[in-house]
Amino acid sequence: MRPLGLASLPERLGSRPAAARVLWLAAMALGLEWARVLAARRPEAALPALVVGGLALSALGLGFAPRELGLSRSRLGFRLLGGIVLGAVLLLPTVVRRSSVPMIPPPLAVAAIAVSIGEEIAFRGALFAAIERWLGAAPAIVGSTLVFVAGHVLSHPPQFLLAATAAGLLLAVWRWACDDLVAPVLAHCIADLAL
Repeated sequence: MRPLGLASLPERLGSRPAAARVLWLAAMALGLEWARVLAARRPEAALPALVVGGLALSALGLGFAPRELGLSRSRLGFRLLGGIVLGAVLLLPTVVRRSSVPMIPPPLAVAAIAVSIGEEIAFRGALFAAIERWLGAAPAIVGSTLVFVAGHVLSHPPQFLLAATAAGLLLAVWRWACDDLVAPVLAHCIADLAL
């Protein structure tokens, strides 16, 4: 587990290139999320907007090495098992409310997977890495979660935002503690396919 990095926070705040990168990534992630949501409001554009939006969010990770994003094949079994467990935790509220899991049509399943992967690469991959490099792990956990929740403001009712905050924090803490993005990607896919 890496240190949270709060001790050096005051001296790190003055780094302009790091701040600019974080602000650019946050603005791009929010802009892409909101554009995807607004485009998907037109029924004929919904499926393409979801897929293209997910791919565009994934592209935000292109400026980072896979290792920086938390993507690695090392301990892959642990990462996959972690994703399944995290996915089950994210689904607990749904299991309590429903007696059966709905079947999602295959085209929407592909779109849900594209969005899940894109959001994880953008928010807990690229944005998390940029904030962590600039300010440390604790601000990366909180900051990536806040931007993730802001990205869902247009697409979900206000009562969902508390659940999005909890999910974002859970996945960001895993990202930090295990230096892993594979499990959050898998968990997010599981949750989005079941919701």
